[in-house]
Parts: sequence; structure tokens; C-alpha cells
Amino acid sequence: MGLLSSLRRLYRSQADEARILFLGLDNAGKTTILKLLADGDIQTVTPTQGFHIQSLIYEGFRLNVWDIGGQRAIRPYWRNYFETTDALVYVFDCADRHRLKESGDELSLLLEEEKIIGVPLLVLANKQDLRHALPADE
Repeated sequence: MGLLSSLRRLYRSQADEARILFLGLDNAGKTTILKLLADGDIQTVTPTQGFHIQSLIYEGFRLNVWDIGGQRAIRPYWRNYFETTDALVYVFDCADRHRLKESGDELSLLLEEEKIIGVPLLVLANKQDLRHALPADE
């Protein structure tokens, strides 16, 4: 878990806890990824309306993950969650070719936000297992 290793190095003098923000367009798979990490049960995944907080423990390190909905109406509110964010995970749906530009544009807007300058960023290319997904080199 490379993101966790980076967080431990950055925050080794503080408590073993970090706040991680999961962002990306609706249907990118943020909630499914989080549920897989938490308990593996993805039978009842529903779109996130607003936000959902999930605490995960990994090797004694608590990750408070904020899964924020990606619907167009919710995106302007993403910036309300930037305070005290220790890391940002941005999820792309690589199988939705029609929305890749939109997702890239949203990521570009995020990178301009002053409150998250210097915050570690993991860009996750999700749904690589689907046959019609973009290959990794694209």
C-alpha cells in the first residue's frame, strides 16, 4: 500500500491516523473500492448521495476515508471537504471513454485548489478488468 507508506513518512510524529478524500465522477467506482477495502462486500453498492465516511485500520494505522459523491450537482461542494485532508485519491472510470475528458477536467480543477496544494495525490485508473476499458498505456 504505497499511499499508506507515504502517509506514515509524512505524519510519523503525529497520531497514526489520516484523513483521505475519495473523489471522482459518479459511477467511477469510489464506493466499490472502499467497500472492497473495508469488508469485501460489494453486493449492495449504491451511488453515494452527499458523502460517506468509512474508517479502516491497516497495520495499526487508522484511515478515515471520506467518499464524496461525484454527481455534477455535488462537485461544486467538493472543496468543502479539503480542510485537514491528508491525502486525495482521484478515481477515473477507464471503461467510460465518453467521460474521460470530463473526469480529466475535474481533476485539473482540483489541482488548482489552494487548500490541497502539497497534499499527496493518488490517481486510480479503475475498471481495468473490463474488456472495453482503455489500456494502461493510454
